[in-house]
Amino acid sequence: MANEFAGLIKADLASLNNAAAELTQHANLIAPAAQFHAQPAGATFSFAQTMQDAIAGVNAQDLDAGQKMADVDAGRSDNLVGAMLASQEASLSFQMLMQVRNKVMGAVDELIKLPL
Repeated sequence: MANEFAGLIKADLASLNNAAAELTQHANLIAPAAQFHAQPAGATFSFAQTMQDAIAGVNAQDLDAGQKMADVDAGRSDNLVGAMLASQEASLSFQMLMQVRNKVMGAVDELIKLPL
């Protein structure tokens, strides 16, 4: 199930990257590059990398929670509370990631609708 979600999120991330590239092309047509705020030297921000890092973090939490639950089920651990907390944290992290994704997709849709 986690792999299905990861696949869906990666597909959404690819869609966001394509939309961002389109917006960059449109922005370059509308305003000269000199009007955009320059980032300090050495400080690079990549939305795609940030999202990939977030996805990797959520996936790691899910795998950790799954391992803890498997350990409790197999009798290798008696920390049921810790396993349940890890499971809930992973679930909340995934839900938060999906909400961020939904907000970003909505914002991209609104930006695409703007007239040139």
